[in-house]
Amino acid sequence: MGDPRPQPPTAQDAATTAEVEYDRALVRRVQGGDPRAFDELVERHKSRVIGTLYHMLGNRDDAADLAQDAFVRAFQSISRFRNESSFSSWIYRIAINTALNFIRLRKAPALSLNEWAEDVEEDPAWKELISRESVHKEMDRGELRERLNEALQKLSKDQRAVVVLHDIEGLRHQEIAKILGCTEATARSRLFYAHQQLQTWLADYL
Repeated sequence: MGDPRPQPPTAQDAATTAEVEYDRALVRRVQGGDPRAFDELVERHKSRVIGTLYHMLGNRDDAADLAQDAFVRAFQSISRFRNESSFSSWIYRIAINTALNFIRLRKAPALSLNEWAEDVEEDPAWKELISRESVHKEMDRGELRERLNEALQKLSKDQRAVVVLHDIEGLRHQEIAKILGCTEATARSRLFYAHQQLQTWLADYL
């Protein structure tokens, strides 16, 4: 049998490619001495970076502060960026590492679930988790979120990072692996065991 015929790019793929190329053009301008191009990169990515950090830390002020730190570090290192990955992956990696260091050094709390639960309601794994028959089926959603939040605080920071990037940001395992500096298999494994642990810890409530 021959190789499967490649699928044509979707509109989303084309849009993503265009976004990546535009970012790379901005990076080249920054490397050429145009600081205004970096301002544009910040404007293009700051909302998602802050959102990701908020879900990691559960505190908006800390998220905003660490996002600023991440962009400062990115600007200071921009000369070493070689366009081998997308700028979005690169800034995510810097932001996530900044958050992980913050969690380790400051013992920051786990992510807040008030908004997280709403973001992942459409995720198939969570649909299965919360749809099972249980004597607690009528539990108030707010109470369920509280229990979920307590369970999430038990996850390791590495597992939490994968949950945020996959279940909230909707990134693919390949992209997550690049951001976290691990193999795709490791990213999948962390997510699998994180979901398993959450299901175990929440068994009495679902």
